Amino acid sequence: MDLYDLMMKRRSVRSFEDRPVPEELLDELLDAAVNAPSGGNIQPLSIIVVEERAARAELAEMVGGQPWVANAPTSLIFCIDFHRVKRWASAFDVEFRGEESLLSFLIAYADLMCAAQSVVILAEARGLGSVYVGTILSSIEYAREFFAMPEHVLPMMVLSLGFPKSVPRDIPKLDRHAAVHSEKYAARSDDDVRDDFERKYGSIDEDVDRYLERAYVEAVERDRQVPRDDGSWVGDVKKRMQKLEVKSNAEFLFRVRYPQNLMVRFNRDLIKALDRAGFSFPLAKDE
Repeated sequence: MDLYDLMMKRRSVRSFEDRPVPEELLDELLDAAVNAPSGGNIQPLSIIVVEERAARAELAEMVGGQPWVANAPTSLIFCIDFHRVKRWASAFDVEFRGEESLLSFLIAYADLMCAAQSVVILAEARGLGSVYVGTILSSIEYAREFFAMPEHVLPMMVLSLGFPKSVPRDIPKLDRHAAVHSEKYAARSDDDVRDDFERKYGSIDEDVDRYLERAYVEAVERDRQVPRDDGSWVGDVKKRMQKLEVKSNAEFLFRVRYPQNLMVRFNRDLIKALDRAGFSFPLAKDE
């Protein structure tokens, strides 16, 4: 497949066949990650490969009980790793304080995502499917303990991989004109912004079940993989939508799927987890 077509058709996969990723293919994926772009070519990145069934199940619980993480034959935990960089600098009596520099942290996170996306594209080209799982951020301390991460190492992203059973195709994206600006940022009108997202998601009122297939595939797929005796995940979402009288895409995203009060409240836990891993970003006086 042409690379452009491959990238346009790629979608997150949450249903995997029960067969391992061949070792030689996994090595290729990891080579692609290690050879991804990196600011200053410092490469403050480590990847933990998780393939043992028990560890996969534990990782799935860390990210909120997502069954596809347990069912995928391989998951990669992408970590910012200042531990290795600090040891290298120290060996030559050089000070590295990346764990105190917000700029260094952001550059390292960009490096990490470049590496992860390199894996995603190569995996797709080799017939694998993948899904990003960012909720490892809600279990940083437990993940660091379970996977024996030293100080100054932070798990930031999980990428679960495997041969897909099925690939969702009806997952909407914004049109190019909604996100691309020429030379300078061109603010769009409120009506244009509303139209952009209506074209992306469609109307909730048409068919809620169909809407959730597009807008909340995680709940739909969870019902397929983890049936419940007391109802369904999609049923719970629909009840919450009804209770909150959700009528728009924005209300669904920011009141149901990602409640903004909870997102802001999570700041406290995240900052504590960073601090306990040895990361802090002081407003230092001139030195």
